Amino acid sequence: MPFTTTTRVGELTVEPAHAARDARTLHDWLTHPASHYWEMSGLTRQQVHAYLTAMSADDAQDGWLLRHAGTPIAYAETYDPSRTVLDGLPPGTLDHRPGDLGMHLLVAPPPAPRGDTPRIPGLTDAVMTTVMRFCLTPAPDGGRGALRVVVEPDTRNTAIHAKNAAAGFRVLADVDLATDGHTKHARLSACTRDDFAASPLGDDTGPLSSRPAAHLRPALAEAAHRHLVAKALAEFTHERLILPEPDLDPDLDPDPDLDPDPARGPVTGASPAGGAAREVTHDDPRPYALVLDEAPHGAGGGTGGGRVTYRFTARRYPLEHWVIDEASLRRTRTRTRTRTGPGGVEHPAGPDALELVAELQPQLQVPDDLLPVYLEELSSTLAGAMAKRERESSPQSSPQSAPGLVRALSGPDVAGAFQAVESAMTEGHPGFVANNGRIGYSLSDYRAYAPERGGRLRLMWLAARREHTHLALGAGQTEHGLYGTPSTAGELSGAERAAFADRLTARGLDPDDYLYLPVHPWQWEHRVAITFAADVARHDLVPLGPGADEYTPQQSVRTLFNTTRPGHHYVKTATAIQNMGFLRGLSPKYMRDTPAVNDWVADLVTGDATLRRAGFGVLRELAAVGYTGDVYHRTPTDNPYRKMLAALWRESPLPRLADGERVATMAALLHRDATGTALATTLVTASGLDPEHWLRSYLDAYLYPLVHCLLAHDLAFMPHGENLVLVLRDHVVTRVFMKDIGEETAVLGPRPLPARIERLRALVGDEEKALAVFTDMFDGVLRHLSGILAADGVLPAARFWAVVGQVVDRHRDEHPDLAARHGHGLGVDLRARTFAHSCLNRLQLRDTRQLVDLTDQASSLIYAGRLTNPIGTTVTT
Repeated sequence: MPFTTTTRVGELTVEPAHAARDARTLHDWLTHPASHYWEMSGLTRQQVHAYLTAMSADDAQDGWLLRHAGTPIAYAETYDPSRTVLDGLPPGTLDHRPGDLGMHLLVAPPPAPRGDTPRIPGLTDAVMTTVMRFCLTPAPDGGRGALRVVVEPDTRNTAIHAKNAAAGFRVLADVDLATDGHTKHARLSACTRDDFAASPLGDDTGPLSSRPAAHLRPALAEAAHRHLVAKALAEFTHERLILPEPDLDPDLDPDPDLDPDPARGPVTGASPAGGAAREVTHDDPRPYALVLDEAPHGAGGGTGGGRVTYRFTARRYPLEHWVIDEASLRRTRTRTRTRTGPGGVEHPAGPDALELVAELQPQLQVPDDLLPVYLEELSSTLAGAMAKRERESSPQSSPQSAPGLVRALSGPDVAGAFQAVESAMTEGHPGFVANNGRIGYSLSDYRAYAPERGGRLRLMWLAARREHTHLALGAGQTEHGLYGTPSTAGELSGAERAAFADRLTARGLDPDDYLYLPVHPWQWEHRVAITFAADVARHDLVPLGPGADEYTPQQSVRTLFNTTRPGHHYVKTATAIQNMGFLRGLSPKYMRDTPAVNDWVADLVTGDATLRRAGFGVLRELAAVGYTGDVYHRTPTDNPYRKMLAALWRESPLPRLADGERVATMAALLHRDATGTALATTLVTASGLDPEHWLRSYLDAYLYPLVHCLLAHDLAFMPHGENLVLVLRDHVVTRVFMKDIGEETAVLGPRPLPARIERLRALVGDEEKALAVFTDMFDGVLRHLSGILAADGVLPAARFWAVVGQVVDRHRDEHPDLAARHGHGLGVDLRARTFAHSCLNRLQLRDTRQLVDLTDQASSLIYAGRLTNPIGTTVTT
């Protein structure tokens, strides 16, 4: 079947050229003076026939005839540039890539002047458009599937240069090409799918996926805004910044249960409504409204003031958790009366997350100078949400659905299923509204490096001068064991070690004077080659090129999973992009003691019989490297630039799995796919277990050991979704691995510690210790999971929290010595009636650039009153 496309001059087709049929036509074209740049004007018809015959027999190139209304109008050739014309270019001229396709184009010469056969206006543009679409369209749709088209016309051919520019080609270099016994001075140029889609000839009528920023379109934006507005309303209400009211018929009496409790009093920075109004729970969806005054010349583009009203239905669960029905969201604006029109008329306006934040600024108390910064991070989150929805809605996305992921977790490809789940996550952090900022990533960076894109990348490697670089190794590790040698493999293969040593030697450098430091490709492009240009120039840092292994970005963005050798270590890089309240770097100073911290925690965990029985394990950070030879380490005060050149290696969970076990990030339990199907609900159904039994198995693996770590050892982790890897058997969680030990572990009591890990200590009172469970687990994870299971009709919230209480009580009953220290108002009381309400979004709204002071996190936190403990002793379940 010929390739067919519609252009401005009508339908054009592309079909294979045949020597017997097309030699005469092509001979007439090639011998015309207008075709002199092809340098084939001296060929006979028989020679053209032989040329086409040889072309069809060569698997590296093909000839194509283009027709308009059945009439031949152009001839094109496509070829593999690495095997034909461009295979001998000087190094660095053209970086041959998978998906490159060379192209030659010959448009039929203009006909002899005749009054009845005028040249069709725009025909040459249509021919170029057709050829480019043919080259770039995926093979299943009839095209050649190229990712980039390469051309090399004669430098004197100004007409084709202009046409190439109109199609989006970028000039790479002028080169001399030897062809058929003569040399052509050629203008080497290349055009990607995005280049063509954005060009004047890429007229946006091709496949939607080939258009620039194809995900930024109304349908996807509407869904993303709706989701983000629902989340913002729910989480800002949870943090007591706002309080929607029941949307009742004014002729009806209000629900007496919703009367505020004057004894509780108002919450600072929130609606004046008291605790009773906030702590209402109901499993049926009920109507609510949030009415906001719109200031003149204020948010939303208003000029006369008025009101903005959000109406929706919601379910309400313990811990002041709201589950808002996104489809029910309605936003209206009521304008006040102006000189040009009446007021009091409601105007529908679709939900808009950015407008919502601008409208809520008085309640959110975002500083004026930081509001645009927060809006930028929210915009990035919104753009990411649209891209995620585009990926999920594509015909190839069925493995991304919740049932598809559960099926993958039943299959034989353990590593593939692990990473399929990792890349499928669409929510980001469940509590933060602006949770996918990634400030610094361009659109192409997002496509290449965002974890939800599911792509692969290769690390860039630097040789860092040893006198300025520290390599920290955990117990049992050696430098040669980590890196490997030219004859043995480690994290680098023997071939890589040999090549890197050769590259250093070729520069006149001694390989023994250097350690190897992996960096993220974005980090190399945006940080190393610019911010540390002086260090590179003096050979304190030497770029060695990409490594051999391919890695998949994890949800934490800067952590990478080795997909080439899945049993090898994760690599965590100091990518140094701004994301969710921090510059995501790694401190070389911190890296010095990170393996020692991990060894101490791992020894404690493996030495505790309770934790061993629970199957609780940690993924150790076995080695870390950091460079400090830059000028930023010699400035008077600490600064973010000191966190841009370090890396660590963390154990992979795969070598520690038994037959039949599968792994998935715990963040997956809070994931809903594009259809709204929850992965947790799908897992429960697939397991065949009673939901309470499924939940208890998960809590025995997650909650029980972390409660034990706190009560027995004063040891607290950061146990959010991405910091735990779940081990599942038959879709049931049976044990967990904790990770991110070096940066997110604390010892909250006076127990003795080795001097090297004294940095872990954070002395706090017993009530604050309990927040390691209440805030980080109950409010940060279980609140959301409970809402999913309750809203899906899997497990009522009361029963969910009853099981949580039973697991806490089981630990108490099995450890009477600890119960004597922690209980009945003594020590850490996990059955306390209330606990301090620590708020994450309030931190980000205060300063989106840095949430907390990492040297004194406790004093940086923001509280909004107290939350009722859903397993508190006075709570009836």
